[in-house]
Amino acid sequence: MSIKILVVEDDPHIRSVVCAFLAQDGYEAHECADGDDALELMYKETYQLLILDILLPGVNGLDLLKEFRRISDAPVLMMTALTDDRDQLSAFNNLADDYVTKPFSTQILLKRVEALLRRSGALRKRIEVCGLVLDTESFTATYDNQDISLTRREFEILLMLAQNCGKVITYERILAKLWGYDYEQDERILHAHVKNLRNKLPENVIKTIRGIGYSISE
Repeated sequence: MSIKILVVEDDPHIRSVVCAFLAQDGYEAHECADGDDALELMYKETYQLLILDILLPGVNGLDLLKEFRRISDAPVLMMTALTDDRDQLSAFNNLADDYVTKPFSTQILLKRVEALLRRSGALRKRIEVCGLVLDTESFTATYDNQDISLTRREFEILLMLAQNCGKVITYERILAKLWGYDYEQDERILHAHVKNLRNKLPENVIKTIRGIGYSISE
């Protein structure tokens, strides 16, 4: 599974340079120039990292950060010309993971990207938790060394829960991340997928927090 990075930057030169270097390092870089387009992409795709300017046309970077945090735990790297401590504190208070100011070294930026992805576990090809092994390259799964036949959507739900082991992931968040703009549809579609998963796994692997969400715990 390729690592997708969304670069939101209104300066076309900076945006193209950053995306070109990310592509050279093997990442799948998506780009947009304004906050409105970024908001749409955030719901359409699952990104392992967000690189985000603060001063943007349309929805500003801090509001985008807040919305991204509502649907994803993926790391966020702020990339901006704002150098005031208050701007940096505001970004960190809204759960940004790192902050670079322009101008910056592209090589240093790439090292920060690598460090954030390594820390988040996105660079791992295999996720192992509670007897489950999920391979994010082949989209295969095993439990106690036995193969499990999963649909793509079932795999994505299980992966999201496994990557957040010990945390409760709300119905809304799963729907928003995996179904995008259609997440307001009836929750029964999600419950049906989880029911199918439970038929393929031991009963106690996926836990329900009634009225809130699902979790996998060690």
